[in-house]
Amino acid sequence: MDKDAKIYVAGHRGLAGSAIVRKLRAEGYGNLVERTSSELDLRDFDATLDFFKQESVDCVFLAAAKVGGIIANNEQPATFIRDNLRIQTNVIEASHLTGVGKLLFLGSTCIYPKFAPQPMKETDLLTGELEPTNEPYAIAKIAGITMCKSYNRQYGTNYISVMPTNLYGPNDNFELAHSHVLPALMRKFHEAKKNGLPAVEIWGTGMPRREFMHADDLADACLFLMKHYSENEIVNIGVGEDISIRELALLLKELVGFEGELIFDTSKPDGTPRKLVDVTKLNGLGWKSKIDLHQGLAQTYRWFLESEANLRSVVIQ
Repeated sequence: MDKDAKIYVAGHRGLAGSAIVRKLRAEGYGNLVERTSSELDLRDFDATLDFFKQESVDCVFLAAAKVGGIIANNEQPATFIRDNLRIQTNVIEASHLTGVGKLLFLGSTCIYPKFAPQPMKETDLLTGELEPTNEPYAIAKIAGITMCKSYNRQYGTNYISVMPTNLYGPNDNFELAHSHVLPALMRKFHEAKKNGLPAVEIWGTGMPRREFMHADDLADACLFLMKHYSENEIVNIGVGEDISIRELALLLKELVGFEGELIFDTSKPDGTPRKLVDVTKLNGLGWKSKIDLHQGLAQTYRWFLESEANLRSVVIQ
């Protein structure tokens, strides 16, 4: 990737996309192309292809997606699979038709089976049933992976797929009904402290274990792989450590300064029991996570406090 390459970051206002933009700019890549969803609807193929023809893009980071937590996935399964299939299909096909040099597709660790061995290896893909609560989203991402592989085989393209673990950081979605667990808990504790509430309710048992990675770490890994990886197989991106939801809640409780009780609503679903990715492949390529969870949570909460009045509450990035 030359410093003057024209780079399109699809989904540049989302959690992952905005981090990639920050990283690219910090590294001296100044020829970035950005479009909001109101300026360019990636679900519209004709509009997407016209954009690629006009811009003559060299490289693409495909971070645009419709995302959300358990509630959103349960309430909008058709929307999740339809919109994500459209977005990634249109961007990948337009990239091929206009001669994009390299594309990085951001998948998700939800592509792995619900009961995959832990930590999850890249080879665990398609070896078992998916978690039902996010199956439509996962199938869309699996289709994106397969598209990249298939275009590489048929057309000789250079499209790579990476599977990030659970992300957090600036520009996350903190809207309680549709966000992921970490931003939702951070906002819950903040609101409870501000309003003097005696307790915070948390979905499930608190026993499931999750791996959390700061979005700036992800961006660093993505740029590294864009520079140094061109193979057909997927690559996990993670930190290699996990934590229970209960432990995460206690960390956030202390960080925010909430002094009330925790109530776990066991009538609500837990989701996948554990999600930890094996990062042996990524580490072997020469990249390791740099941002500690405590450091990352503190940084994210500072951003939350500074941005509270204008927090993003939509689920399309």
